[in-house]
Amino acid sequence: MSSELLMPQMGADMTEGTLVRWVKQVGEHVERGDVLAEIETDKATVELEAFESGVLLQQIVAAGETVPVGEVIGMLGAADEVAPLIDRLPPAATPARRTVSQPEAAATLAATAEPDVPSTTSSMTADRVRISPVARRIAADAGLEPSAVIGTGPDGRILRRDVEAAIAAGTKAAPPAVPGIPAPAPAPPAAPLAVEPLSKIRQAIARRMTQSKRLQPHYYLTLDVDMTAALAFREQFNQAAGEDQRVSINDLVVKACALALQRHPKFNAEFSDDGLRYHERINVDVGIALDEGLIAPALLDCGTKTLGTIARESKDLVSRARTGHIHTDEYGSGTFTITNLGAHGVESLIGIINPPQAAILGVGSVIAQPVVRGNEIVSRQVMKIALSADHRVTDGAEGARFIKEIQSLLENPASLAL
Repeated sequence: MSSELLMPQMGADMTEGTLVRWVKQVGEHVERGDVLAEIETDKATVELEAFESGVLLQQIVAAGETVPVGEVIGMLGAADEVAPLIDRLPPAATPARRTVSQPEAAATLAATAEPDVPSTTSSMTADRVRISPVARRIAADAGLEPSAVIGTGPDGRILRRDVEAAIAAGTKAAPPAVPGIPAPAPAPPAAPLAVEPLSKIRQAIARRMTQSKRLQPHYYLTLDVDMTAALAFREQFNQAAGEDQRVSINDLVVKACALALQRHPKFNAEFSDDGLRYHERINVDVGIALDEGLIAPALLDCGTKTLGTIARESKDLVSRARTGHIHTDEYGSGTFTITNLGAHGVESLIGIINPPQAAILGVGSVIAQPVVRGNEIVSRQVMKIALSADHRVTDGAEGARFIKEIQSLLENPASLAL
C-alpha cells in the first residue's frame, strides 16, 4: 500500500515550504529515518526523513518548487507497487488535488505526449494578479504593487524570485490612469536609497517577534548567578570526559533548565483558549547565530539526558544548523528557549518569548565581580540570567521560584552530573 509524502509543517507559522532537492531518487530503497529530501522553510533548511521503509515510487514536486504545508510531494511504497498518478494542477488554477483512475492516467499520459503549445493565458485575468501567497506577502511588506512585477512562473504567475528581483531593481507601481484626466508629469527622481531586501529568516523573525510582543504579555525577572563553583565543576568534568562530551557553559545552563522545568512544569506549557497545554517532553531551543539571522532548533528530550549527552548533541546540532542539515523534529518542536550572548561579551540579555512557548531565558557573560561574603569582599565569577515569561501562563511569584531554581542548580553543580 503506497503512502503519501506530505510537505511537513515545522513551526506553527509555517504555511509553505520549498523542496530544495531530492536526496533519494525514484526506485531507490529507503529505511525508516533515511533522509528523502531537503526542505527550505522561512528560517532554515531541514531534512525530511522517511517515516517507514520502502521504495520511493514517485517525485510529485520538483526541486525548487514551493508548495503549501500538507501538499503531497512524493509517494513511498513497495518495490512491485505502481503509485497512483497524482493530478497536480498549477496553484493558481485550483488548490485541489485528486487521485486519477487508470483510464484517466492513460489519457493524461497520452496528452502529455502532444507537442507543447505556447500558452496565451495572461498573468492578469479579470484584473486579478496571479501571484503565489509568499510572493504576495513579500510584495506587501515591501510596499510593492504586484501588478508592477513580471511573472516568470506557469502562465505568467508571479513567484517569490520575481518579487525579490523587482525589489532589488527598485520597481514601483505606476499610478492607475483615470479617464479624461491627463496623467501627472513624472516627479523628478529622488536621491537613491540603499535598500537591502529582507532575507527569509529576517522576515520570519519579524513576524514571530511582532506576534509575540503583540499577543503575549511579558514579565521579566533577573538574577545574578555565582558561577565560580560551576566553572570549577566544568573544568573537572571536562578533564574526565571525551572530546565530544566536553561541556560548555551553555550546556550547564541547558541541563539546569531541564531539571527546573521538571519541577516547574508550567514553564514547559503553552497558553490556549481551552486552557494550559502541558508538554510531556522537554525540548530546549538554543539560539544559533547564522550569517542570515538567528535560528533556534531544539535539543530534544533534555529531561531524560545526561550532561555529557546534552554536550555531544549540542555540538552536533550547531554544526548541522550551520550547514543546513537540521532534522524535521528539531525544528518547531521546542517547548522552552535559551538565548545566550555570553560568548560575545554581553553582560545581560532579555529575550522575547518564542511563541507559543511560555518563557525564554536570556544568558549573559561570566564576569569576575567583587561580592560580599560574610564580612569580606571577594572576587567571584558572576553570570546574569533574565527570565521573560508569559503572564497568561504564570505569575511573577512562580517565575521567581523557577529562576531561583535555575540559580540554585548552577551554584550547586554536582546535581547537574546526575
